[in-house]
Amino acid sequence: MLQVSRRRLAIPLAGLLALLSAVVILAMSGAPSARSDSTATASGQPISASELALRTQMRKLWEDHVTWTRMVIVSVAADLPDRQAAVGRLLANQDDLGEAIKPYYGDAAGDRLAELLREHIVIAADVLTAAKAGNSEALNAALERWYDNGDDIAAFLNAANPRNWPLEEMRQMMREHLDLTTAEAVARLGGDWDADVQAYDRAHEQVLEMADMLSAGIVDQFAARFHP
Repeated sequence: MLQVSRRRLAIPLAGLLALLSAVVILAMSGAPSARSDSTATASGQPISASELALRTQMRKLWEDHVTWTRMVIVSVAADLPDRQAAVGRLLANQDDLGEAIKPYYGDAAGDRLAELLREHIVIAADVLTAAKAGNSEALNAALERWYDNGDDIAAFLNAANPRNWPLEEMRQMMREHLDLTTAEAVARLGGDWDADVQAYDRAHEQVLEMADMLSAGIVDQFAARFHP
């Protein structure tokens, strides 16, 4: 998977679009993830009702994340009148994700995750706006902030659960999410509808892997709550 290096973002718009087009091609390759299957319990025991509920909740919330991100991309690309409503729904999803971890990590941690994820969405809007306007300087700056924010989210998750969420794995997870979202936006803005559909499918698949990884980490860290 091609990673967009923050240290190489200061490039002309034509070069940047070529780079992002390469992201589209590589994102569509469907290369298998280096992560192991997180759908099985670590001990091999049957999934309890509480674990199933957590996994289902996480999958629903992260599906909402990519679904409403797509709706915003479509709205921005076509200047649709639903943009404000779609962005509002997407921002609410970030609060929902913060609420989901509060039973395990506390209110302050949940609020902090929601704050980081809201920043993630706000910067994504800046990326879309700059890309659509053809403003290479603003686009480079927004992409740099976006990947920095992704690293901040990875560091937050690692600090909460270092055993199950290693820092480099969390960074890879977030960067892949950003790469695939970028591929989706580039394809949509460029009118490449087949690539647009494929990019969304890959982003959807990857976010479910993220959800399962996070659920598995919580279940292992708080095993007594799920397998008393």
